[in-house]
Amino acid sequence: MLTTKDIGQIGEDAAVKYLESQGYVILDRNWRCGHLELDIVALDGEFLAIIEVKTREVNSLLSPTEAITKSKQSNLISAANGYIRKNKRHEEVRFDIVSVIHHNGDVQDVELIKYAFYPSLRTR
Repeated sequence: MLTTKDIGQIGEDAAVKYLESQGYVILDRNWRCGHLELDIVALDGEFLAIIEVKTREVNSLLSPTEAITKSKQSNLISAANGYIRKNKRHEEVRFDIVSVIHHNGDVQDVELIKYAFYPSLRTR
C-alpha cells in the first residue's frame, strides 16, 4: 500500500522527468523557506519557473488547479520571494503547475499548466 508521501514522490519524480524532456533546467527540488516549500524551481528559457506538483488518483474529483487555493498561492509567492532573495535570481518569475495522474503507483498522465496563476497586486 502506497503512502501519501510515496505518491507525492512518484508525482514529483514524474514531473521532473517530464520537465527535463521539455527543456527545463531543474535548479532545486523541495526548497524550504521556514515552513513553506517550493516543489520544483527550474529555468525555462528566460523564466524562473516555480512549479507546484499536484498528484491525483485517476478518479479524483478535484482538479489540480482547484487544489491551488488563494492561501496556497500566497504561500508559494512568499516562498518564491525568499528563493529569489537568497539565490539572487533576476529572471522573470512564472508560476506553473504539473498535474500528475496515477493509478496504483503507475503514472497515467502528466500535464504542464504554464502561467497557472499570477501574483495579485494588492491596493490599499
